[in-house]
Amino acid sequence: MSVAEELALEGVIAGYDEARVLFGADLSLAAGETVVLLGRNGAGKTTLIETIVGCTRLFAGSVRLGGREIGGLPPEARAKAGLGWVPQERNVFRSLTVEENLLAVARPGPWTPARALALFPRLRERRGHLGWQLSGGEQQMLAIARALVTNPRVLLLDEPLEGLAPVIVEELLAALARLTREEGTSVLLAEQRARLVLPLASRAVVLDRGRIVHDGPAEALATHPQRLAALLAPPAEGPRGDASASIFSSGSSD
Repeated sequence: MSVAEELALEGVIAGYDEARVLFGADLSLAAGETVVLLGRNGAGKTTLIETIVGCTRLFAGSVRLGGREIGGLPPEARAKAGLGWVPQERNVFRSLTVEENLLAVARPGPWTPARALALFPRLRERRGHLGWQLSGGEQQMLAIARALVTNPRVLLLDEPLEGLAPVIVEELLAALARLTREEGTSVLLAEQRARLVLPLASRAVVLDRGRIVHDGPAEALATHPQRLAALLAPPAEGPRGDASASIFSSGSSD
């Protein structure tokens, strides 16, 4: 791995219990780089991110952060090593205020609670509100802010735009643009709404049924929608009209 790379996966085969969901995944993320992870529902995006943070079974391969092998570490040790994770569920502390949510997990570094709140003006206005009093979009902002105040080497975002109102999506995209373009944060962002996030990234990686089928400049897909559509198209049906049998037909495998 190059010294400039923050995160590297090599030959990763992973899944849940005995089920294998990822097959030979190779992925790298350079310092200050943003990579978008694309694919249909069930393609393996969430599984790949959960493999990085240690929530799956690693059958084979290597996961390295800053040159250090972390594939055998538990999730809490990986977080301490420098992974900031925003899962789909957000998992904010519902009984704590916005500020308390941030103070509970903050670690020394450039991202202080005040700076994280400045990234989200809507959230700053509600800093005294409890977690359960926030809208879904505000909870998503809090989840990202909470990951930032851990001062991670790499920020992992899993479907951050899912189910949000358009005005909230615009605010989140503006904040992510600042993170990626001005702050130089290393970000791996899994998302189904490809056209919204491709402008944020330097590279795009596409997963299909647990395998990486494309890794290249994000601009190339953003400017060629037909190529993007082909990469994200559903698999061809079998000879009897049934989609190919796969554990990836279930959303829980993503």
